[in-house]
Amino acid sequence: MPVYKVEICGVNTSKLPLLTNDEKEALFKRILEGDKEAREQYIKGNLRLVLSVIQRFASNNAENVDDLFQIGCIGLMKAVDNFDITQGVRFSTYAVPMICGEIKRFLRDNNSIRVSRSIRDTAYKAIYAREALMKQNMKEPTIMEIAQEVGATKEEVTYALDAIQSPVSLYEPVYTDGGDPLFVMDQISDKKNLEENWVEDISLNEAMKKLPQRERHIIDMRFFEGKTQTEVAEEIHISQAQVSRLEKNALKIMRNYLS
Repeated sequence: MPVYKVEICGVNTSKLPLLTNDEKEALFKRILEGDKEAREQYIKGNLRLVLSVIQRFASNNAENVDDLFQIGCIGLMKAVDNFDITQGVRFSTYAVPMICGEIKRFLRDNNSIRVSRSIRDTAYKAIYAREALMKQNMKEPTIMEIAQEVGATKEEVTYALDAIQSPVSLYEPVYTDGGDPLFVMDQISDKKNLEENWVEDISLNEAMKKLPQRERHIIDMRFFEGKTQTEVAEEIHISQAQVSRLEKNALKIMRNYLS
């Protein structure tokens, strides 16, 4: 398969523009002001990102490279439209999983190994039910709640959701910008069986001691008790926006201490 062909979907990939960080920042400010031309320039300036991602899929699938590129571009556009510059992460870090997800959904729905219609229907009903319950209750629903919503057992829901997933190797590269590649395993963390966990726990406890009492309480509820910002806000009687600001400030203090 011509994975590295120069022209894809009528686009000469050897002449794709490459934006500097300053250009990206300036364009995104214009995008936030509703400038459609800036959005178009920003998308074109990140098409190399799509090319990098589709290479890992094209080598193992019979799908046409043009199709993968188009689907990847949809993921890129979704990333541009949903990117939050206040989170302090690079656009590529946010966009790569979005592009991968779009391509994986496409390959899953066009996979030669077919999942039965009834199982697929159960899985999609479960996904829609999850989204509806999250909007309704402002928190992640349990498998049991989802199962009750779709009229199935929790075992059926779990099996259906697993069936439509596409397994990947932890060592598959998902992106490279000319330096060290970013692997799947780089985007997940192993919280068990690490000898250095006790050292990290000590450092984390020391960092939390640097926080004011209210911020420490918020971090404890958010990351140790697993509560949502809305639940924390209700418990300490402030707005969700205030919880968000206090949480970000607390994390910044902790990062500064740990660095």
